[in-house]
This record gives sequence, C-alpha cells and structure tokens, in this order.
Amino acid sequence: MTGLFNTVDWICVAGYFLVVFLVAFWATWKNRQARDSSAGYFLAGRNTGWFVIGASLFASNIGSEHLVGLAGSGASGGVAVAQFELMACFCLLILGWLFVPFYLASGVFTMPEFLERRYSKGARRYLAVISIIGYVLTKISVTIAAGGIVFKTLMGIDFWTGAVIVVVATGIYTVAGGLRAVLYTDLLQTFVLIGGSILITVVGLMKLDGWGALYESTGPEFFNLWKSIDHPDFPWTGMIFGIPIIGVWYWCTDQFIVQRVLAASDQKQARLGTIFAGYLKLLPLFIFVVPGMIAFALAKSGDLELAKSDHAFPALVEALLPPGVRGIMAAGLLAALMSSLSSVFNSCSTLITMDIYKELDPNASERRLVLVGQLSTVVLVACGLLWIPLIDRISGELYKYLQSVQAYISPPIAAVFLIGLFWRRVNARGAMASLLTGFVLGMTRLILELKEVRLAGPLRHFVDVNFLHFAIGLFAVCSAVLVLVSLTSAPPKIESLEGVCMAGRRRKERLQAEGTPGAWFSGPLVLTLVLLALIGVIYVYFTG
Repeated sequence: MTGLFNTVDWICVAGYFLVVFLVAFWATWKNRQARDSSAGYFLAGRNTGWFVIGASLFASNIGSEHLVGLAGSGASGGVAVAQFELMACFCLLILGWLFVPFYLASGVFTMPEFLERRYSKGARRYLAVISIIGYVLTKISVTIAAGGIVFKTLMGIDFWTGAVIVVVATGIYTVAGGLRAVLYTDLLQTFVLIGGSILITVVGLMKLDGWGALYESTGPEFFNLWKSIDHPDFPWTGMIFGIPIIGVWYWCTDQFIVQRVLAASDQKQARLGTIFAGYLKLLPLFIFVVPGMIAFALAKSGDLELAKSDHAFPALVEALLPPGVRGIMAAGLLAALMSSLSSVFNSCSTLITMDIYKELDPNASERRLVLVGQLSTVVLVACGLLWIPLIDRISGELYKYLQSVQAYISPPIAAVFLIGLFWRRVNARGAMASLLTGFVLGMTRLILELKEVRLAGPLRHFVDVNFLHFAIGLFAVCSAVLVLVSLTSAPPKIESLEGVCMAGRRRKERLQAEGTPGAWFSGPLVLTLVLLALIGVIYVYFTG
C-alpha cells in the first residue's frame, strides 16, 4: 500500500493537502458575504486581478492529463505535441484582445447565455448541454484517469481508491467556496506543479549529462515540431489549421476557461490575465514534454523501465528522486489533478444552475441558485468515473484522446462564435443548423471509433482521417451551413446585437472596449509583442 513512499513522503503529501484546505477556506471566509449571491459564488464577485486570473487559467488547463499525457506523447514522439501548447498562447491573446471586450460588456455569467443574446434560446440550450457532456468526456474522466495512473504507479494506492479520495477532497472545498476558492487554490497549485516539474526536468537532464546528450540519444526527429502531412497523429496541416479551431473553442468560448476572465474586475485585468497565462503556456514544452523525452532516452540506455509511454512522468519520479523529494513531486501531481477538477466542478455547476435550472425556475432566489450549484456536481463525477474504462478504446495516450474528442465537438461551436462576432447577417436558424450538423457528424465519428466497426469506402476514410484534419473539414462544413441557412431567412434585428457583435456595438460600448486613449500602446501591447517574439524563437529552434 505504501508503494515507493516513506514516512517523509507521506508527510509532504499530507502537508500539501493541509495547505490547500487552509487556502481554500481562507478564500471562502474572505468571500463569506458575497458567497450567498450567484455573482459572488460563480464569478468570485467580479473583482479578481490579473495575476490570479492568469495563474488560474494555467492551473485549470494543466491537469494531470498534461503531466501524464504530454510526457507520454513526448516519450513516444518528441516535441510535436507541444504545438497544442504554443498555439494556446495565440488563442489566449485572441481571447484577451478580441473576445474579452464583448464578454465583459455583455455582463453574462456563461457562454451559453452569450450565445442566446447573439442567436436564440435554442443555441443556449445546445451549448449548455453539449458543454456538460463534453466535460464528462474530456475533462472529468480524463483527469480522474490520469490521477489514477499517478496513484497506482507512484504511491502504491489502488486506482479507484486514490481517484475517489482526491475527487472528494476537491469537491469539498469547491462546493464550500465557489469560484473564489478555486481561483486561490489554483494560484497555489500553479507554483507547486511548475516547481515540481522544473525539478524533475533538471534532475533528468543531469542524469543524461545535459541537453546535448538528450538530443544525441533521441535524434533530430524528436526535436522537430513539424511532422509530415501523412503523420498519423500530428500532420503539419493539422497543426496549422486544425489546432487553432480546437484552440478558439477551448480558450475563447469554453465556460471552463472563460469563467476566469468573467470574474475580472475590469477589462484591463482580464486582458493582462490572458497575456500572463500565455507566458505560462510556454513552459509545458520544457517541463512536461521534455521530461517524457528524457524518460525515453533513459529507457533506451537501460537506466529506466518504461512499460507504457503514459507512465513516463511517474517512472521518472520513481527512478530519479530520493525519498522526501518524491513527496514534493507527488504534491505537484496532485496540484495538477485538483486544480483541473475544482475548475471543472465549478464550471459545470455554473452551467447547470444558470443555463438549465434558472431557465426552469426563473424566480429562484439567489440562495437557491447557490445551493443548486453546490449539489449539481455529484452526478457529473459519477458519469466521469463510468466513462474511464472506455478511454483506452479511443487512444492509448491520454492527451491524444483528449484532443481527438475535442476535435469532434469544437468546430461547430467555434464557427458560430467567430462568424457571429464578425458578421451580423448570420442568424438563429443558421446557428442551430450549424450546431446540429456538427453534432451529428462529430458524434457519428466518435461512436464509430468506440464500436470499432469494419467499414469500407468513404465511411472508412471518415473514421480513419486524422482527428485534426477532421476538425478542419467539420469547421468548413459547419461554417458553410451557418452562412447558407442564414441567407435563406431574415437577418437578425440590429438592436438585438448590441454588445454581442461588432456591427451592433454602440459608440459608447466601443469606447468602453477600447479603453482610455493610448491604451493600445501601454503595457498589454508591449507584453503581447514580447510573447509573440518568444514563440517565434521557440519555433525557429525546434524546426528541423
């Protein structure tokens, strides 16, 4: 039962849990008066600063599937998987500079609510339901599954026992404190998971005698971000055109992420938070993917046993870290697990409460809304646990599973948000046709993968085509449906688009979005240009 851990390791883990709960309940106590209102519970009172927002964006995104899955993909194929992380930097900038002004001006609680203001109640219901289902398929279940791998491999705890312990512990402080507790624990967990990951990277490179030895052991192909067009997982065409589609959906329109910027005190704090998160997203290449490559190199030389690529990160902890330090590293793994779970719990409860329950009971009191939010995650957790056994049937590597499922559900949502923001002519009928078309095609692909049926001809290609290429095609189809169906019916009224479409913004709203004179030449723009320069340097270095 004790696995690799000794008494010092367990003390470190226990200390981590204690600190997390102290921070969570401090944030809860600090927010005790606002906690009884929906804005206080679900959006932390809308007075959060950029540093907390940026750290929470990073910690919420970097779950245990990143620590386990990115390292696993690094061990099997090198740095190519880091394209998802680098593209995320661009998407975060799009969120901050393009979407944030509309979201904050509209004053919405959720992304489905924003979609209702732009299109219709039907669009709102669709996005709310599909988001909740998507959280079960891609976030709750994958995070729990990755955590189970960590517990079993590193700590010697039974898969289900370890997963349930952390799920319950995370649920307690999430239910008690709402988004504010999530934000501040995310802030703590950001430092823990970054610090622990840097530690394992440095120790691993020392074991290999440095960066040059890693390059010699793995070869130049492992250090190339770009793969051939027929690569089964990461074709370069999919990297350039497919990842941004998934990225815009995830970073710019998904409640799980956007809820953090909705909690900002003003637009500048929200934008700075997204830029800060962009800088943090440069790190996964070096502290998550590179450790996987180190594990591959050590296994190649016989210094490490690596049964599966997804075991790369915990195997490094087992082989390289002494007792006591293993406990600190386990705390980093737990930080990744708990930050993602707490965030998805809070986002799910917000969607269920504000987009489903409140629609059924428009006169519900603020206290009742908070209570519904506190009770709504139990069924979602159960669904996540039930889905875990099916994950391996889609992909043996967690991170590729996560991205492939997202590729099936994201294109229609990205299409209706992006086109709806830029072009006022698209309407509710076109949006629903696009969303339903995307749903049918995406779910058909997923079901055929799950059933592993034998197909021939076009259907075989439909299932076999790379998931990134599938995302490109699905986005094109959904965009065409949105435009064509909209053009066959009456355009929306211009007054209904104020604050949710570029053509519908009043001058006053435009000035509020653009800020004070000279704002474009202030800190946010300079920080954005520096971030873009750093991304360019990374692309140049890792292009073979």
